[in-house]
Amino acid sequence: MSPYEFDPRAWQESWDRQQEAYLPDREHRITAMLDAVDAVVDGDRPRLLDLAGGTGSISLRALARFPRAEVTLVDLDPVLLAIAEASLAGRATVVTADLNTPDWVAALPHREFDAVLTATALHWLDAPRLATLYGELHGLLRPGGVFVNADHMPDDALPALSTRLAARAHAHREARHAAGAALSWSAWWDQVGADPGLAPLAEKRRQIYPTGHSPEWTPPAAWHLDALRAAGFTEAGVHWRNGADAAVAALR
Repeated sequence: MSPYEFDPRAWQESWDRQQEAYLPDREHRITAMLDAVDAVVDGDRPRLLDLAGGTGSISLRALARFPRAEVTLVDLDPVLLAIAEASLAGRATVVTADLNTPDWVAALPHREFDAVLTATALHWLDAPRLATLYGELHGLLRPGGVFVNADHMPDDALPALSTRLAARAHAHREARHAAGAALSWSAWWDQVGADPGLAPLAEKRRQIYPTGHSPEWTPPAAWHLDALRAAGFTEAGVHWRNGADAAVAALR
């Protein structure tokens, strides 16, 4: 139980609304990810790893679809982890670990999973670290297990169209922020800092990320597929796409 006093349902909803301003298709992509889990798992108790899981958005939806699932969420951000732990209320194992270091695996409660899922998170890693991470994830999956990464992954066969789609999405998002329909990323974090229950965690976060996250790196889906195959996955392909975003899936 978190020692910090805040309303997890309110903050979970606030996070979802803020994220949906960036990703209007967010629910569709998560559903597609869970469809991939459903396709490779026999039975109703899959063992899932929610990688860089933030507030637990994927974990909560996974548990709604697979109520008996054994879920582990891993992240480093103390604010998002506190919201996740309070929201999941004991239904998942919440782990603090840094994906930039290879020893993050040691913090996990299991060494084999049916599926590893992640969304709009790994773009904070640079190319060498992400390629290495894909190898680490290959080692964590059981044979036949699936990894799905949904993120900004433009189609390099459609560069002009991808650029225009991204520009239109950016304009629509800015209009929503200006109208007050949703908080921007920076405005959401300002709200966190103003909440008495979360402000101490926001200060811890500033100590972890003194200059903010590293710059986003969003290569085309083809880069991810090549890296996944090089990491040893037997199959790798685009499982879902909408505009300049995609979900790549890979089978161990």
